Amino acid sequence: MFNHLKYYGQLLKFRLSCTVVFSAMAGYLIGVTSFNLQEFILLALGGFLVTGSANGFNQCLEQEHDGLMERTRLRPLPQKRISSINAVLFSFVIGVLGLYLLSLIKSHGSFYGFLSKSSAFGLLSLMIYVLSYTPLKRMSTVSIFIGAIPGAIPVLLGWVAATDDFGLAVGVLFAIQFLWQFPHFISISWIRDEEYKKAGFKMMYGGKKGIYPALLAFITSIFMTIVSVLPFFFNMDGINLSFPSFIMILLIGLWFTYNSYKLLQQVNDSSAKKLMLSSLIYLPFMQIVYVLDKWVITYFL
Repeated sequence: MFNHLKYYGQLLKFRLSCTVVFSAMAGYLIGVTSFNLQEFILLALGGFLVTGSANGFNQCLEQEHDGLMERTRLRPLPQKRISSINAVLFSFVIGVLGLYLLSLIKSHGSFYGFLSKSSAFGLLSLMIYVLSYTPLKRMSTVSIFIGAIPGAIPVLLGWVAATDDFGLAVGVLFAIQFLWQFPHFISISWIRDEEYKKAGFKMMYGGKKGIYPALLAFITSIFMTIVSVLPFFFNMDGINLSFPSFIMILLIGLWFTYNSYKLLQQVNDSSAKKLMLSSLIYLPFMQIVYVLDKWVITYFL
């Protein structure tokens, strides 16, 4: 029984789902003016289930290809630990439940609330990830661009759950996470290039490791760093940066950009690994600084 539950947990990609939900919670905390615990819990649970649903559908569609890669061959579907139909049903049920929970935010559970902004963004992210990004991975590297959209939606979802509105401020948060994904995924694709090609995935810009993907990672990291500090220079409704936070975000952005430059300069696996690790540090650190700036730092200035 425990093993069976473990396999469904693997279908969810638990750690990845938690990482995505972290961005949504950060977006909520940055945008909210009056914290609501119920909304926060609904966002966390709903976001986790929708993300888990997307991951489950992704594995259903890629199970044959996953079986060809060392990193993914032990997943439950390639190993026949779960049947395909059970995996699809499980993914569908948790997806619907997650969307329902998101619909309760700002809607008080009304039927019309299922079409609320929060659930709409959750559904949009799920559909783009499963119906566009997943099949495109075997066709073209444009999949990375498409995949960056649902990858950046969580912070937008969190902001909308908090404010029930859009604005330039959340556009900045969305742009940071969108741009971040290019060096992040280029570094991953670089490290796993042989595995991806063996499984039929086209994940490396230019078709091979070299200057082109490294240059793209470097350019997008520069723009990401610039965008990340814009709230310090411009007055944006709902988001600002104090000087200490500006310095911290600028420094970590420059560090991340430096690691992108080292990949461009050295064009090797070692630099790609350092870039990947720095990307995993950068995003949560940047989001935490934004949250602390709003709730802690500005009160001491």
